[in-house]
Amino acid sequence: MTAARTTGRQRGGVEERGDTLRVSVYAGLDPVTGKRVYLRETIKGTDKAAHKRAESVLNRLLTQVDQQRSAQSTVSLGYAIDQWMRANEIEATTRNTYLGYIERTIKPALGSEPINKLGARILEKFYAELRRCRTRCDGKPFIERHKGLGQHDCVELKCKAHVCNGLAAATVRQIHTIISGTMSAAERWEWIDSNPARNARQPKKKPPEPDPPSSREAARLAEEAFRMDDNWGTLVWLVMTTGIRRGEACALRFSDIEGLDADPDTDAGDIEGVLEVRRNFVHVAGVSKEKATKTHQMRRIALDSDTMTLLREQRDRVRDRLKAIGKEFSPSRFVFSGTRNNEDHSAPYSPNAVTQRYKDMATRLGIDTHIHALRHYSATELLTAGVDLRTVAGRLGHGGGGATTLKVYAAWVAASDRKAAEILASRMPKRQRKTTPS
Repeated sequence: MTAARTTGRQRGGVEERGDTLRVSVYAGLDPVTGKRVYLRETIKGTDKAAHKRAESVLNRLLTQVDQQRSAQSTVSLGYAIDQWMRANEIEATTRNTYLGYIERTIKPALGSEPINKLGARILEKFYAELRRCRTRCDGKPFIERHKGLGQHDCVELKCKAHVCNGLAAATVRQIHTIISGTMSAAERWEWIDSNPARNARQPKKKPPEPDPPSSREAARLAEEAFRMDDNWGTLVWLVMTTGIRRGEACALRFSDIEGLDADPDTDAGDIEGVLEVRRNFVHVAGVSKEKATKTHQMRRIALDSDTMTLLREQRDRVRDRLKAIGKEFSPSRFVFSGTRNNEDHSAPYSPNAVTQRYKDMATRLGIDTHIHALRHYSATELLTAGVDLRTVAGRLGHGGGGATTLKVYAAWVAASDRKAAEILASRMPKRQRKTTPS
């Protein structure tokens, strides 16, 4: 026998199930799956007292749903994200990345949902769906290109069946950062009482796995770079020996190099060269511009004599190039420039062009690597040679006194620590082993 009481438009009821009562209240549609959501509780027993307890639970669940629907603010997540992006001060490259995730992924799924209805459970389900399939399909076979095309020739358009391809954990974590930042702002603005994203679980962060080229591969890369072009070879050499980022190398001006005007033939003693890393050059959405370094701090990197010689030769080449076109050299000229369309070095080398040229060069040599791996090469070579962690962190521009460096290069730090232990032990006096009488 089943007894049920409903309220309003079938919003809730009590149902007998064996020797228990089940209370169910309709709470709306799940924004991730589109399925109907119910709040349910089970009451033991079917007697009069049990029915009275069930009525109390039913009223409580109905009140809970009503409170969610009539909270102090009903702004949508999409609106809240737009307001957060306007108020938030973030770098142009980061902003461009965030906008892509917002328009492609977040707004289509949750943009119209009121922020007061988004809880940790919904967010975790959303992240899980994205990890399974970036389009959040229902698991049924379909042809992606058919959507919105109407009548067409599948053979001509080469239509293919959809294959689920989930987003990377790092991408979902960035999406979580956007949602969490928006929710935190909404909490500050008193649109919601608390930030549910604070308790939502996100995919685990994958440990850093730097993959620097070997010493032999690095030598081949440097030799090939100089064979191609002395300007290009100098750029690759500088990144390899200093660990600076590609955008920092592109933004480098001759005025940023101390000791460049010293004459090695007449000045007594070794000439100390220092590279001042002050700026970064980025290319975002078709616009190129200089900005502060990634950590917003200037750093000084000591340069060896061979590197200083190469940089002097680079300065002389630029000076001769400018003289040939009737222009004067000045320290404000960029050290590296795409000379095909910029012979006067008034604009820097494009970071994207540097990345592509380096990748093409490595591919020709049969080496699977990229320009950023030279930064890893510089760090790992120094750590393996026994250079202390703080010095390496300073050259790379890592903050936190070496915490970031340790996290990324833990394996090489451990190897350096083992080497230090062996060096110290080798300098200790040798002890005579005691022999036990037989």
